[in-house]
Amino acid sequence: MSSTTTSSSSGLPYALERSVAISAVTRACSLTDKVFRNLVAADTITKKDKSPVTVGDYSAQAVVNTIIGSHFPTDPIVGEEDSKDLRKEEAKSLRDQIVQLANEALGDPAKECPSVQVLAEKWNSGDLSEEQLLSAIDRGNSEGGSKGRMWALDPIDGTKGFLRGGQYAVCLALIVDGEVQVGVMGCPNLPHDASSPKPKEGEFGAGAKRDDLGTLFITVKGQGAFSRPIFGSEVETRISMRSISNLGEASFCESVEAGHSSHGTNARIAELLGITSASVRMDSQAKYASIARGDGDVYLRLPVGDGSYQEKIWDHASGALLVAEAGGQVSDIRGRPLDFGQGRTLRNNKGVVAAKKEMHGQVIKAVGQALEEEGRGHL
Repeated sequence: MSSTTTSSSSGLPYALERSVAISAVTRACSLTDKVFRNLVAADTITKKDKSPVTVGDYSAQAVVNTIIGSHFPTDPIVGEEDSKDLRKEEAKSLRDQIVQLANEALGDPAKECPSVQVLAEKWNSGDLSEEQLLSAIDRGNSEGGSKGRMWALDPIDGTKGFLRGGQYAVCLALIVDGEVQVGVMGCPNLPHDASSPKPKEGEFGAGAKRDDLGTLFITVKGQGAFSRPIFGSEVETRISMRSISNLGEASFCESVEAGHSSHGTNARIAELLGITSASVRMDSQAKYASIARGDGDVYLRLPVGDGSYQEKIWDHASGALLVAEAGGQVSDIRGRPLDFGQGRTLRNNKGVVAAKKEMHGQVIKAVGQALEEEGRGHL
């Protein structure tokens, strides 16, 4: 593998957007990691609700939207959250937590975008107000579309993984005229090296014991796929999908939750393709990151039930580009490209199939056969 560092002064297309997205996602990951350690890992026995996810989601979205909005004030953002519930009287304690966490993340100069100091004056003059941060959250209310620039954000992708001490991701992508151009994904619990063991779910102290967790994945269309530690070194390593001679050597990467993708259908597809390796199961777009660097080879997210669920664009934008730039091909179950220009969802697509470009067609064929056998060939 080769290593390279890239700065916003490189002159490459979208260099500034790349740099700003790295700063935003890095800050958000610092925040979500703090929430995990202080509110999840420290209270795993008594806390059964999802309040840490709520705190992390809103705070991370406030941070990312503030940075994107300050650098690119006319760019709309398609985000998962809005501040409606936060503005209620009973949410004051939650608002206070979010304001504190967001300002801590925004006020860390060590994570500032290296090329732009747009926010410096605002931060040096004191913390952002509650209303400024709530308004920043609401910048994520864009309906998307096929024209112009927009950002897609999932502040905590994989909420159940987050609560279980497993995999989750902060995912940010720039979409221009319906095409993903920049993707940055932070995976705070994913090892820097694909060959290193991942923390086991429920192993809440892993982050404190290991210094090799927390990986950032960065990609720009036509410029390759890269990874680096979220914290510490800024040296980027080019990544690519694993080189295999046939699909019999491959392994699947699939969702932990059977409600997210049909595990039974996946097993039949593996049988049709001659795949015998056990599937790697994890939450979030970390699955895209894993196959992009060779920890798994095929990602399937097949329709469940009647197939009426529409995938959200923020759940796939950054990961799909990462895999494509690492030598893969990403499509729906019929082999059609994912269409990110249809609003907030991938309403023109059913399911997701990601595999090495040379073998993608074989996987699509097996998917079609398995669905036909189940009587779901109409999907």
